[in-house]
Amino acid sequence: MEKPKFKTVQEMDIPAIDLSILLSSSDDGREELRKLHSALSTWEKQKYARETGSFQGYGNDMILLDDQVLDWTDRLYLTTYPEDQRKLKFWPKVPIEFRETLHEYTMKQHLLVEKFYKAIARSLGLKDNRLREMCGENAAMETRFNMYPPCPRPGKVLGIKPHADGSAFTLLLPEKNVEGLQFFKDGKWYKAPLLRDKILINIMSNGIYKSPVHRVVTNKEKERISVATFCNEGPDTEIEPVDELMSEAKTKIVQKD
Repeated sequence: MEKPKFKTVQEMDIPAIDLSILLSSSDDGREELRKLHSALSTWEKQKYARETGSFQGYGNDMILLDDQVLDWTDRLYLTTYPEDQRKLKFWPKVPIEFRETLHEYTMKQHLLVEKFYKAIARSLGLKDNRLREMCGENAAMETRFNMYPPCPRPGKVLGIKPHADGSAFTLLLPEKNVEGLQFFKDGKWYKAPLLRDKILINIMSNGIYKSPVHRVVTNKEKERISVATFCNEGPDTEIEPVDELMSEAKTKIVQKD
């Protein structure tokens, strides 16, 4: 009986990660984290790929136009609150602590969000629960993990195109060591400072607090990672201008538009 013939195949390169120094702040520890990221993004990402027509899951830009300019980023987008709206099939099981850590982070964020709604309302001279009630009982939180790989032509490509967030407000846990986030103000772009152990908050309200236009630039040598949580109204909630903040002049503008 003739033996089956098999083509010679190349040996697979399986990354070995030293768990003993994985969480170390040393250069060796950072190298192990880089290897972990590379392994997970190469072997795991398709398992959690975004489905057609859905924002949740792993992927790049959704292609909406033939001539669309794409962002230089990979992202994992997850609905994190309310809990019954989570699609856990998109929540990676590796690292093992990911789901537990994201749940804890989300619940702590939710406490902050509730306080911040009240603080914004007070700053506008409104009752504490005025803005929170407008968003409905099923106000949602969606978290997006952004990874910007090193870009060979950083002067030609943006990590994220200029835009303003459409959420009520956004909680951003920025990269600690690599610059990239920029804001547009008074006709000029300004780079955001590197923030350690701080959360950056973007808000908007009735045109008084405007959502700032921002973008992310790329880096030729270093990757950059950030985590953004968008706080939105419930899916069946209609948002309208706050009567108490509508001056006669603003009312005329709205009616004209």
